[in-house]
Amino acid sequence: MTPTEVHSSLETVAPDSTARPPLVLVTGPSGAGRTTAINVLEDMNFEAIDNLPLRLVPGLVDAGGADRPMVLGLDPRNRDFSTEALLDVIDMLTSRQSFATTVLYLDAEPEVLLRRFSETRRRHPLSPAESPEVGVTRELDLMQPVREQADIVIDTTELNVHQLRAEVERIFAPAGRTLAVALHSFSYKRGIPRNVDMVFDCRFLANPYWVPELRAFDGRERQVQDYVLGDAKFQGFFDRVLDLTLSLLPAYRAEGKSHFSIAFGCTGGQHRSVTLAETLAKALAREGQQVSIRHRELPGQQLK
Repeated sequence: MTPTEVHSSLETVAPDSTARPPLVLVTGPSGAGRTTAINVLEDMNFEAIDNLPLRLVPGLVDAGGADRPMVLGLDPRNRDFSTEALLDVIDMLTSRQSFATTVLYLDAEPEVLLRRFSETRRRHPLSPAESPEVGVTRELDLMQPVREQADIVIDTTELNVHQLRAEVERIFAPAGRTLAVALHSFSYKRGIPRNVDMVFDCRFLANPYWVPELRAFDGRERQVQDYVLGDAKFQGFFDRVLDLTLSLLPAYRAEGKSHFSIAFGCTGGQHRSVTLAETLAKALAREGQQVSIRHRELPGQQLK
């Protein structure tokens, strides 16, 4: 599977009071977090309808009278589902003038989808009498053409429920809200995180791991931050990162993005990368930016 793309338009997903109300179609393979995304949008005052038979969608839209945004969950559990039928529904809805339609696709790596089914001990809806592996493979094949037509793709492979909620909230933020900046720290041992726009390698900085009295702490602790900031190479690097970030944010805001993500990587994802994310967050907050932080290698709940 290719790295995820997350791209959104404020005109579509967060219109002003004179614009068409948003209609978000949430789809993707079972276990990727589709229900979580629908619940988040419902909490944001979207009218939520999940697992609606595809044949009923045109009548629902034609009924009109919508006075608030709507989110529809469409997936292979529907008895009348087929890839072609779902693509036809998407084409039909995007051509209507009553709603501003956005297709949100939740995705994840096959082994992660399989693990989530194993943890819940549920049967896969596309292989009730076969193994979950068969169902996952079958569903991914069915949904690939839909993924290619999606307006927004979120890969939840490395996200927990709280992080997915934050991602959906950032993308579908109300109009006029400040561009949200998400800062990530990670370990290169586990690869670069998904859903990020810009990545910085900070492995050239002095590593607190090799200081015995600092090893057990992480970059959120003052003593670790002081050690990293004390490296003569730190300030020049940080100043350039901050200047670059502040110069890019207005351009991304003008492009219509509602969120921008930056990742810092180091060897273990515990000290230097965490320190950089925490330090940049404080600097951006002083500039009036809306900032959230995710430290991938530090303990957190996994998405189910």
